[in-house]
Amino acid sequence: MIPIANPIIGKEEDQAVLEVLRSGIIAQGPKVEEFEKNFADYCNTKYAVAVNSGTAALHLALMAMDIKEGDEVITTPFSFIASANCILYVKAKPIFADIDEKTFNISPKSIIEKITNKTKAIIPVHLYGQPCDMKSIMEIAEEYHLMILEDACQAHGADFNNKKVGSFGDASAFSFYPTKNMTTSEGGMITTNNKEIAEKAKIFRNHGQIKRYEHEFLGYNLRMTDISAAIGIEQLKKLDKFNQKRIENAKYLSGKLKNIKEIEVPYVQSNVKHVFHQYTVKIENGKRDEINKSLNEAGIGTGIHYPIPINDQPFYKKMGYNANETPVAKETAKKVLSLPIHPSVTRENLDYIAEKLKEILK
Repeated sequence: MIPIANPIIGKEEDQAVLEVLRSGIIAQGPKVEEFEKNFADYCNTKYAVAVNSGTAALHLALMAMDIKEGDEVITTPFSFIASANCILYVKAKPIFADIDEKTFNISPKSIIEKITNKTKAIIPVHLYGQPCDMKSIMEIAEEYHLMILEDACQAHGADFNNKKVGSFGDASAFSFYPTKNMTTSEGGMITTNNKEIAEKAKIFRNHGQIKRYEHEFLGYNLRMTDISAAIGIEQLKKLDKFNQKRIENAKYLSGKLKNIKEIEVPYVQSNVKHVFHQYTVKIENGKRDEINKSLNEAGIGTGIHYPIPINDQPFYKKMGYNANETPVAKETAKKVLSLPIHPSVTRENLDYIAEKLKEILK
């Protein structure tokens, strides 16, 4: 089986974890602080706050941005459900804008259509590793006095106009889940240039403590361990190399598939660095699920990211949401199929994937 994802853990990570275990400091400690500094430097931000998941990063960032009950936050329905659930965690209301049919990212035009006097923020999701149109989104935010929380959970190292994602918004959230472009096993990170947001996030992740056993706020236990941070420090050193391999594999596979009429290969904007957390094609003949099954039977791991838009999920439908309000996202969810292009995938693997797809389509 060629897996859809494969975390690459080397001897450097092994040694780093062993050193932490032997040090006796295995909860949040000096390695977390080092990882935060390194990640902030990488993203060209002043601050980074490590937490135990990408979901926690989204949640705490909204808390630190003072998004609360009665506020509306605009986001995409075409993402992992955490992109919207984090809004509910702070008792605000998710408002779903439609997506661009080429990039799969949130449509700036649709954002404008969804703004009301209750709108307080936008959560653009850099889906699959391709940055959103941050120029347009920043202009909208400035005109309507809105905050921005970038969901960069799939876009470590991606660029928009030669500027790293994670450095545009009031805050940003990253995930280090094992399938991501870099991992800490589980983990997340908030990046920001706002000192107040960073300080609040640090308090909220640690039971609301302003100093030991003095709790000024309702907080949570969402800390990262030094074990995870040690892995992250080593993974960050390798991230650009990992991303370059993903980009090369994606370009090669697109070259093999671009003339197949039933397949639309990923569109890449000219002014971005797309880091291909996922290589996601559109199957245009209405037989996505059958093709997916045949690929799996041929030993090719695949993924459907995502088969059900968030506003079509049972939980959201019970709250009154309707996927017909975002027709492009609803239609796209029926067509997308992700293929393996992670750094462990070889040229021989990519040739095999292309050949099998052609066979199946015949």
